[in-house]
Amino acid sequence: MLAEHPVSELPALPALTARLLTRWPQISERMLADGLGANAPAELPDGHFTAEVLPTIYACGRAVLEAIGADREFTYAEVAAFVAPVAERHAEDRLPLPMLIGAIHGSAQSVFAEALSLALPTETAEMARVGNRLLDLLRHINMTVVETYTEVEQSIYHAEREARRELCSALVRGLPAEELAARADTILADQYTVLAVHLSEPPRVGTAANLVTRRRIRVLQRALDELTGTTTPATFDGAHGIALLSHSSETDILDAAKFDELADRLRAQFGVPVYLAEFSGVSRDAIPAAAKDATELTELARLRGKPGGCYRLDDLLLEYQLTRPGPARERLAHRVIPLLSSPHLIDALEAHLVHGADRKTASRLIHVHPNTFTYRLRRIAELTGLDPADPKDSRMLAASLTVYRLDSLENEKTRYSTCASNSG
Repeated sequence: MLAEHPVSELPALPALTARLLTRWPQISERMLADGLGANAPAELPDGHFTAEVLPTIYACGRAVLEAIGADREFTYAEVAAFVAPVAERHAEDRLPLPMLIGAIHGSAQSVFAEALSLALPTETAEMARVGNRLLDLLRHINMTVVETYTEVEQSIYHAEREARRELCSALVRGLPAEELAARADTILADQYTVLAVHLSEPPRVGTAANLVTRRRIRVLQRALDELTGTTTPATFDGAHGIALLSHSSETDILDAAKFDELADRLRAQFGVPVYLAEFSGVSRDAIPAAAKDATELTELARLRGKPGGCYRLDDLLLEYQLTRPGPARERLAHRVIPLLSSPHLIDALEAHLVHGADRKTASRLIHVHPNTFTYRLRRIAELTGLDPADPKDSRMLAASLTVYRLDSLENEKTRYSTCASNSG
């Protein structure tokens, strides 16, 4: 919620303008709901536009109303200073221009309706003056948005960003990268920090999926560039990917706490758990292996029920080693197969692995009585030959469940790649 400004704090303004200013926080929120909120695809997550758009509506509107109250023209340049940055971000996200124009007009209708509801019968002249100034504002906003969209479409920024993405992809695959580095205006480093990014949520579908994806790519890219002070090659596709943070010496390696802060920042902005995995000091020829390991580390953290955050190899050393390819991994995966036809037993096992000996909390997690929970653990022991109450067997069950899910995930990726190849 935006803070209200008491009338006593407002300058000496005409009565209608002063009332509009007093109610401007609520009017701003209604404008967003009636504008972008009403015109945007229904599949977009709640609050998708709030953090970026609402502060601009609020600040620009106050400035306009204060100019109206002072009988001063609010110039095109002043409007552009507020509107152009937001329009640029929408253009980069490829929000359809007709949708944005429709949203702007929906917001304008909302503020006109509010002004009419607040105007007294004796304030016809001021209402007409306010209306004319708001029409001027609407014209300036439309011009700014159209010009910004045109500039973004014609900008070489998109070509450079795509070149950086191709550069990162080439380095991750161990391919020659010198020509791509030149196209991306990037100097290749001898060492990199390899950062895997993984968002924990089901795949999105529908028309809103692309809008969410583009916004997430932009937000992550901006966060990485702020973190490093330079442009950072990344392959992030809105759900997962790799970023390569260059450094030429040990002093360039970022403090690990910075990555923990980055994970928290992205979680707050994306509204879903974000898993990062960091491998520092990676030579250029070792990037493919490090990228594979970092990606696997984010998947391990998620599959083990860890909270979102940044993980290093030492955080999941046992799980990582237990999931290496070989006959032991295959035998581990088979230990939980007897449970797969009973999802309630899998739920009980996961709750036990999270809460251990605290059976009351574990049983509450899956909404069963503690006695029922205890029975399910005994049933798990009967089916698998591993007793969850035994610390050694519990670790074996945890590893077995993780390996099985990793195998399932890899099989799903293989099927997806095969389908994509066949469709191509």
